[in-house]
Amino acid sequence: MDIKKIRELVDLMEEKDLLSLEYGQDDNYISLTRNTAVQTIAVPQAAPMAAAPAPVAAPAPKAPAGKVETSPMVGVFYSAPSPNDPPFVKVGQKVEAGDTLGIIEAMKIMNPLEATQSGIIEEILVSNAEVVEFGQPVIRYKA
Repeated sequence: MDIKKIRELVDLMEEKDLLSLEYGQDDNYISLTRNTAVQTIAVPQAAPMAAAPAPVAAPAPKAPAGKVETSPMVGVFYSAPSPNDPPFVKVGQKVEAGDTLGIIEAMKIMNPLEATQSGIIEEILVSNAEVVEFGQPVIRYKA
């Protein structure tokens, strides 16, 4: 893949305000991720159809209080660089913006999850090797 094609993909990401982009053609594959703060946005659910009775739904889990770091992509969260290494962060640890909080593996590519803000870790909301969704809260800071 040539640099011109990569620049076109980066321009497309900026134009469409995308956080990540994956592109593959023949034997070429590229995964691009922007390093920006992700905000969790509540999206209203569509109302059920009038003909069908509304099922009783369990209450949606509450979003954690305080500032959170969210997953910028779908993948598997790892709290340490390898199984024998200590975790990147622990509860009560002070972190600075840019510090690595964990790794998210997506399509066999290890992507660092970096702190977008400074603070003290109050809670790690996901377990090691847990699948995370885009925008899912991963780390909560003390308020």
